[in-house]
Amino acid sequence: MDSGNNEVTHQFPPFFRVFKDGRVQRLGRYGQVPEFAPTGVDPKTQVQSKDVVVSSDSGVSARLFLPKLNDPNHKFPLVVHYHGGAFCLGSPAIKTFHNFLASLAAEANVMVISIDYRLAPEHRLPVAYEDSWAGMQWIATHSEGEGPEPWLNVHADFGRVFLAGESAGANIAHYVAVQAGMTGLVGPNIVGSLLLHPFFGGKEIDKMYNFMCPTSAGFSDPILYPEVDPNLSGMAGQRVMVCVAENDSLKSRGVGYAETLRRSVWGGTVEFYETEGEGHGFFLLNPSCDKVKPLMKVMVDFINQ
Repeated sequence: MDSGNNEVTHQFPPFFRVFKDGRVQRLGRYGQVPEFAPTGVDPKTQVQSKDVVVSSDSGVSARLFLPKLNDPNHKFPLVVHYHGGAFCLGSPAIKTFHNFLASLAAEANVMVISIDYRLAPEHRLPVAYEDSWAGMQWIATHSEGEGPEPWLNVHADFGRVFLAGESAGANIAHYVAVQAGMTGLVGPNIVGSLLLHPFFGGKEIDKMYNFMCPTSAGFSDPILYPEVDPNLSGMAGQRVMVCVAENDSLKSRGVGYAETLRRSVWGGTVEFYETEGEGHGFFLLNPSCDKVKPLMKVMVDFINQ
């Protein structure tokens, strides 16, 4: 190999570095090979899971989680989930995300589908947003019970649909909610959105985001700064829950997002929950933490109210 190919052109610790030849190396704990969870029946929750192809052209897939069935024709509220990981990490197949989503499906008695969108920087943004919106459109094709995935046809209640995500995934969930409202998405009735430790734009331009999304308009980018989005008023859903953590460096962005919605003419209700003494994504990084159960209860109550 040409030694010049080992030259690093971009570096964003603790996430990734990019070499001159285009190779991407993920760093720190993110550079380790993640532990993937198999599909099937989870012995702890009795939740079934399986992977499905959303688009054979892009290769985008999704993982579905179905609670224990007492009635073979029972329909569950549907949670459409987008995973976190700074747009460059993660997958619903990774054990950390899989276990959290299986727990949510069991605790809230909901069906969950998590879109495995393509990751940056190999796939520059807005690809993740485009994949996620395409995933929502694919889900919508099942609303009359005639889509390609039987679980969605038989068991999803399209009258009670929620969007959810954590960190970067929360940002994506917001984007999908705006797209659904702006385009008048037919089929799913999006009741609301559940945003955990959301990532939005800060007071300074995020250099890593700018690298991953070279077409971003910076402070004028409505995806990062909802307060400048002319389509915010039409966002789908009438309820939003924003969850933050006291020691999270992104806390102020979640607080700002909630305040933006409250000041806007969107017209829905905004609920807010803060976990004391914890940091960003603690419920994924430390699932045995005693603060996880109260957070899960907040999520379950929001969905089932």
